[in-house]
Amino acid sequence: QLQASGGGLVQTGGSLRLSCAASGRFFSINVMAWHRQTPGKQRELVARIHTRAGTNYDDSVKGRFTISRDNAGNTVYLQMSSLRPEDTGVYYCYVATTGGNVAWGQGTLVTVSS
Repeated sequence: QLQASGGGLVQTGGSLRLSCAASGRFFSINVMAWHRQTPGKQRELVARIHTRAGTNYDDSVKGRFTISRDNAGNTVYLQMSSLRPEDTGVYYCYVATTGGNVAWGQGTLVTVSS
């Protein structure tokens, strides 16, 4: 089970921190990521953290968003700063294990007002 939280309404230039905790059947997680979906668009990768490959970001969020993972390895965070209206969307966390299990969180809405 993935439990995401932290979405909300914020003004342009503001900050939000998303969290996603994995519990239950997730062993040996090697990828944790955040994707977002906006109306009329496909779900897109925002940021990803891999145990060996490190982090990567969509160009649109580089320098503004930071993905991190707790020491236990079961919670992923997305610190979002300098938010823009185009960051508005539903943010989904994603987890993959070395055993091939994958899961999506339920989504958390981020709204950035202009």
